[in-house]
Amino acid sequence: MGLFGSASGKDIDAFAKTLAQDLSKRYPPALDKGSERKISQKRLTTILEDTFARAVEFKLEHKLGVYKKARLGNSFRWELQDMGYSEKFVELATEGLIVYITRKSPE
Repeated sequence: MGLFGSASGKDIDAFAKTLAQDLSKRYPPALDKGSERKISQKRLTTILEDTFARAVEFKLEHKLGVYKKARLGNSFRWELQDMGYSEKFVELATEGLIVYITRKSPE
């Protein structure tokens, strides 16, 4: 159980897609690509932390193992890339997600 977890690969991919879509509603790719409108760093941080918190809840609910955490991170990354975010933002968001879901949580 430690390596794999209880969620199927399809469940992980679907959750990653939903997570990325919800993120894009609050921080659209157009804002990331340098349009005239900018978002404050504090607001962006809050949006990302909310996204990561949802991922942590999913991880705890489904007891994700090492491989499923990696799959979640990769699926999230690919979805953000497909949506048109900059490589810099994709790296930042994916790294943050991985850090949050791999932290030891009080169980």
